[in-house]
Amino acid sequence: MELFRLGIAEARAAIDKGEIKPLDLTAAVFERIEALDGRICSFVTLDKEKALLQAGETGINSTHALSGIPLAVKDNICTEGVRTTCSSKILKNFIPPYESTVTQKLRDQNYVLIGKTNLDEFAMGSSTENSAFAHTKNPWDITRVPGGSSGGSAAAVAADMCMAALGSDTGGSIRQPASFCGVVGLKPTYGRVSRYGLVAFASSLDQIGPITKNVKDAAILLNIISGHDLCDSTSANIAVPDFTSVIGKDIKGAKIGVPKEYFMEGMDREVEEAVKQAIKKLESLGAIPVPISLPHTEYAVAAYYILATSEASSNLARYDGVKYGLRVEGRDLLDMYMNTREAGFGAEVKRRIILGTYALSSGYYDAYYKKAQQVRTLIKRDFEKAFEQVDAIVTPTAPNPAFKIGEKVDDPLQMYLADIFTISVNLAGVPGISVPCGFTSENLPVGLQIIGKHFDEEAVLKIAYAYEQATDWHKRRPEL
Repeated sequence: MELFRLGIAEARAAIDKGEIKPLDLTAAVFERIEALDGRICSFVTLDKEKALLQAGETGINSTHALSGIPLAVKDNICTEGVRTTCSSKILKNFIPPYESTVTQKLRDQNYVLIGKTNLDEFAMGSSTENSAFAHTKNPWDITRVPGGSSGGSAAAVAADMCMAALGSDTGGSIRQPASFCGVVGLKPTYGRVSRYGLVAFASSLDQIGPITKNVKDAAILLNIISGHDLCDSTSANIAVPDFTSVIGKDIKGAKIGVPKEYFMEGMDREVEEAVKQAIKKLESLGAIPVPISLPHTEYAVAAYYILATSEASSNLARYDGVKYGLRVEGRDLLDMYMNTREAGFGAEVKRRIILGTYALSSGYYDAYYKKAQQVRTLIKRDFEKAFEQVDAIVTPTAPNPAFKIGEKVDDPLQMYLADIFTISVNLAGVPGISVPCGFTSENLPVGLQIIGKHFDEEAVLKIAYAYEQATDWHKRRPEL
């Protein structure tokens, strides 16, 4: 048995039976990292000594689902005493003095932290090419991107360098890399998971979620990280069900909406065909496809890049060289601010700060930010109207498979359009999951996106699991 290939549920079962020890599992994962990560570049920081020590002290009998399980965490989620950089020069040496709520919940389960994964700087990007430290490669083809911004987490899971990982999703940053890397990525309902300790990009859009090898593992992780948190004012005080309870349930009679706007001119033909075949498979399992319309979809990208950049402009104002992070001295205080931000931020972060600052500036606020908020309301209403007819909505996760490294880096608009099918989910605040649904002729993964009503992750997981078990796509692994 190649231990690094196990998922959370499989590893838990093997540990509980006494077939393997947490130390053996963690050691196997680090051997895998040492063999592969020089090429893939998934990790910014590894914590091998502490991880092996903790795994060695973990008993084999535990009521905790994650006890002794080696996981990775995206490097924009604060981990006390472990460097958290956001893949930015401005936080290159930042070590948080506190634990994020989600990682504290993992700690309470006695998980093993393998390390922190690479991302687009401050989660701003769709390819993990904007990291200040390295370009993460797609394990299926190392000449291609893994998606972004959680590309390091998705690539690490796809290459079996951890059992699962946490990512964050502001406009598709969990689901799109999951699609590109052939793994499962779940963005929960906004407010389902605490954002305390997540370094903010766009506070009204950001949400932490799991990236896993299968749907059941996503349900297990979501059970653990969900819940109301007094440290996060946007955290929803709503009961958390047992998400694993829907795993294996029949989807016969479930109505699945198929929006015409998500099958558009210019999308990859093989992606379109794979998704349409997936819908037929769901129909064969008893689901009922229903044609629907989400008419304001075409405005989603424009609205998102006004709202997200405006919030980024505000959130990133704190990086000024005064309290923490990089400091570059100058002639006076203003000069120090400017020198620090010039040296510390990369080109994409600067671009988004400038866009957001402009949209919020006097004379332009109503024309841009206010108008974008109104469009957001219309998009949210589109989903509410659709969910009066259907239980879930199915779409492609991305319009194309993974693209070549460098292919879109000089064309921001084309890069932004890579998230065209995921952005609306964040604007509406609803949950969405990406599951593998096929491969192109070049052996690149394709993702199926399943979208649910607010706080109805159960429907999303039930349909995703039923589809996954009826196909073999999730069992395929890249040859590395």
